[in-house]
Amino acid sequence: MDETARKTAEYLLQIKAIKLQPAKPFTWASGWKSPIYCDNRMTLSFPEVRGFIRDSFAARVRELYPGADLIAGVATGAIAHGALAADALGMPFVYVRSGAKDHGLGNQIEGRYEKGQKVVVIEDLISTGGSSLGAVRALRDAGCEVLGMIAIFTYGFAKAVDAFRAEGCRLDTLSNYSMLVDLAAASGYISHGDVETLKEWRKDPASWGTGKE
Repeated sequence: MDETARKTAEYLLQIKAIKLQPAKPFTWASGWKSPIYCDNRMTLSFPEVRGFIRDSFAARVRELYPGADLIAGVATGAIAHGALAADALGMPFVYVRSGAKDHGLGNQIEGRYEKGQKVVVIEDLISTGGSSLGAVRALRDAGCEVLGMIAIFTYGFAKAVDAFRAEGCRLDTLSNYSMLVDLAAASGYISHGDVETLKEWRKDPASWGTGKE
């Protein structure tokens, strides 16, 4: 597990899917100031990285959920990764929208599935967990049994940990924020002084950089 986490973080930094700028924070769509920006869609442009993530997802599903019979990707970021993993596993695939379409059949879950199927959900990034768990609820409401979720990366926010626990959904990730920060410091990508800044941000991301106590 640790080797997968290290290699995943290494790849994300190498292809600039993740950028760390403690001295020049990014602004997220939510308005939060952040010393990190993660765009895992970048991984799809690099065959070696894409293949590593596909194989890592497939290996994790085989290890943790041998009884699974359906893979679901969370739209839109995890559609491709979920389909690649399902292909490697020889399993059927569906994807879950953030909400039902307002036209056509009004589907929220796209693809063929049956009630009672055991599903593993694939996600690209876990921040607060809200949209990810929305997909879990949609699948459960459709009569599927969600075994758990596997994501490429998580910031490790306490809010997300609590949300997954409250929903009764297991979450596993290929890599995580702590591994990324340690690797970035060890490789010289950031200074050791930046490490404390990055740790402080994760404690209270909503208020960090705003001057609020």
